[in-house]
Amino acid sequence: MPIDAVLAALLPVNVLLSAYLTARYWRAVDTRVLLRRVLAWMVPGMAIGMLPSLVPQLAALRGQGAIRTLFAAFVVVLASSELWRARRASTAEARPLSAPLAALSLLGAGVVHGLFACGGPMLVYVVGRELTDKARFRATLSAVWLLLNLVLVISYVADGTIGRASLERSGVLLGALIAGLVIGEWLHGKLSVERFRLAVFTLLFFAGGALLVRSVIGA
Repeated sequence: MPIDAVLAALLPVNVLLSAYLTARYWRAVDTRVLLRRVLAWMVPGMAIGMLPSLVPQLAALRGQGAIRTLFAAFVVVLASSELWRARRASTAEARPLSAPLAALSLLGAGVVHGLFACGGPMLVYVVGRELTDKARFRATLSAVWLLLNLVLVISYVADGTIGRASLERSGVLLGALIAGLVIGEWLHGKLSVERFRLAVFTLLFFAGGALLVRSVIGA
């Protein structure tokens, strides 16, 4: 399916999931990280990715397989590095990225999110190094995705990308959303912080790997 069609179906469902988690666990949201670290850099980056008039060259990237391959490889490298670190250090020894590197990564995450609505891997990487408490990590990321994806949904509704056909596909996904939410809530309570961190980057590794394979095969 074209990227726009996929996003039109997935974004409304993601907003529902993020809204539920944010509303239920709002006390765990780290507002300092949310406002001063994440949104301060991701919002300008997303504006660049969403508005071709700001950087016209970026508009052409949406249809190029090479950029998806590069992005997938980048995700695999990030996840691999964190999994390797996890073997050599405990979660308590994790250190936040330096301020310049974190800012650059979040700005890049915003650009990618504006283009493809999948800037999450870089966001997870930065926030995962800063928030080692799993409840704060989940709640803060949920708040980020709720705010950013609401902007994308409004933009897609305005230009007609989200309409009756896409909302019907979104409705089909609701069953999976509910089932996944129930399973995820149960697992969240069972996993230790160390296993939670390991699970996060393992999922990133396999997600990036699957995207890399599909990008290479489709190239």
